Amino acid sequence: MSQRTLSTRHATPESGGVNPIHFWIAGGALAIAGAGAFGLVLWKDGQRAAAPAAKAAETSGAIHAGFAPTVPNKTAEPASATAGMVWIPGGEFSMGSNDSGESLCGEPGVTRDAQPIHRVHVDAFWMDATEVTNEQFQKFVVATGYVTVAEIKPTQEEFPTAPPENLVAGSTVFTPTPQPVKLSNYFQWWSYVHGADWRHPAGPGSDLLGREKFPVVQIAYEDAEAYAKWAGKRLPTESEWEFAARGGKAGMLYPWGDDLKPGGRFQANIYEGKFPVIGGDSGEDGHKGIAPVAQFAPNGYGLHDVAGNVWEWCSDWYRVDTYDRLKVSGGVARNPKGPPSPYDPAEPTEKKRVHRGGSFLCTDLYCSRYMVGTRGKGEVRTASNHLGFRCVMVPADKP
Repeated sequence: MSQRTLSTRHATPESGGVNPIHFWIAGGALAIAGAGAFGLVLWKDGQRAAAPAAKAAETSGAIHAGFAPTVPNKTAEPASATAGMVWIPGGEFSMGSNDSGESLCGEPGVTRDAQPIHRVHVDAFWMDATEVTNEQFQKFVVATGYVTVAEIKPTQEEFPTAPPENLVAGSTVFTPTPQPVKLSNYFQWWSYVHGADWRHPAGPGSDLLGREKFPVVQIAYEDAEAYAKWAGKRLPTESEWEFAARGGKAGMLYPWGDDLKPGGRFQANIYEGKFPVIGGDSGEDGHKGIAPVAQFAPNGYGLHDVAGNVWEWCSDWYRVDTYDRLKVSGGVARNPKGPPSPYDPAEPTEKKRVHRGGSFLCTDLYCSRYMVGTRGKGEVRTASNHLGFRCVMVPADKP
């Protein structure tokens, strides 16, 4: 499919930082455009590959191989700070991850598209301390009358083979299964829901009452871009996002360090328990499903939720070989803005941008891309109920 993928131009299965699944409705049946959407767990001979349980004591040597120290800029923060944003000094750092998996979301959650590790320099900038919330996005909509992609009815011109009755506005929603299922078929827990949009993230029966401080979701790339422009900001590049998320640490598995649960406490809103069954999320981290922003301690730069809660759009086009190209070019890449065009061999006709950070659906049973060096991807007119964004802003004398 090119253009929008009907049953979601808005889907983001456990893009797990992975890629959003692209659904479309044709002939009344839900189908998937390629496998490049949810994170597929690695299976061998019908058995799930051994989970890595990422214990720092067992992997710390390998985790840091290939990484050099982060060297922050010494630029002082300008006086004109914006409310709700934190100063990211920028500097030179090692970007990427040093593990690999053969599946879309191979254990332990790192795939080949996050290699090789390479040096990058980014200039200083401000970044939203949290993901954009429902109340913030609502102010934008009230001020501009903006209508999101998920609220717009698809046309017959866009989807000539779709039955007219299927051309209804909607988006992709995580739908837990009544019993345990094999994790090789994500159709079992994702549904295209008519009427699902940012105001009704799980469909017509849901709303935002009491969820003003939750991250806004069901946001396609152009929706995030429109908000950023209105706010006098922009979306982060992938390198800016990773530099900021690492918080000054070099080569760590997570924004806070190498241990998933330091002191026995979770540091992010992810999925614990039996995935993807009804009631399967145990809420051991204090939250079942999506959580309000800033429920966990910030990273070294003052950013909340750069692991888990919701995926976040970056401005870079997604290519599986982006890091290879940067490495081959040699030296230190300065403020890279990503490739000039997208390419995902799993879905070569889809136009995808990078996702980062993982979501409340990330789990070591299926997709652990809350790990800070990992990458996700999503078709630009695709959204879901675990995909949002945050913005950045640069000093006035910078582009």
